[in-house]
Parts: sequence; C-alpha cells; structure tokens
Amino acid sequence: QVQLEESGGGLVQAGGSLRLSCAASGRTFSRLAGGWFRQAPGKEREFVAAVNWGDSTTYYEKSVLGRFTISRDNAKNTVYLQMNSLKVEDTAVYVCAAGGLVQRNQKDYGMDYWGKGTLVTVSG
Repeated sequence: QVQLEESGGGLVQAGGSLRLSCAASGRTFSRLAGGWFRQAPGKEREFVAAVNWGDSTTYYEKSVLGRFTISRDNAKNTVYLQMNSLKVEDTAVYVCAAGGLVQRNQKDYGMDYWGKGTLVTVSG
C-alpha cells in the first residue's frame, strides 16, 4: 500500500511559521489527493486542509484560512503545509493523509492512507 512520512514538525513561537512535508512512496501523489489533519490531546482528529489531484483544488478548515497553504510537488511525490501566523491553539499532532479524490461530505474527506504524524507545538 501507500506509505506516507511526515516531517517538519517542532517547536515554534506564536506568530511564527513552519512548513510540514509529507512524502509518499512511489508515484502516489501524482495521482492521489493529499490532506492534513490534526489531533490535540483529548480531542478527536479534525480536518485542516486538502488538495485534490487532477485540478489541484484546495480546501481549508475555516480556522486556518489565510494562514495555512497546502501545495503539492508531484515530481517529488510530496505534499506541503505552509503554516504562518501560528497560534497556540494550532498545537497538535499533524497527520498526513491521501486518497483517490477529496470527499467533502465525509469526516475523513475520502482519505484512505494515513501517516504517523508529526508534533507541532506553538508556544505563547
């Protein structure tokens, strides 16, 4: 199956920036939608952003609009999440995901494969 590996997490001060990367095995991201989800301690996993394949349409959770940008580099089989103006509330384990097509009516947005996650800690 598809293997996903996240990187780029760490500690950053509020107002700062961080870029997360998600590398997929093989040619995965050339034909798959990619997404980012996050889970804070004691909370359920929530959707953050996604990018479709084909037309590369992007989708964002309202709280990150204008601050986060999802993008893809098919040549590198990698999806990125650029996070700017970070807030303490953004602290969570960020998990990369992939699927055939973005399904906005589903809680998991149609994602079929999941990474292990990378921790992002924003200090106030």
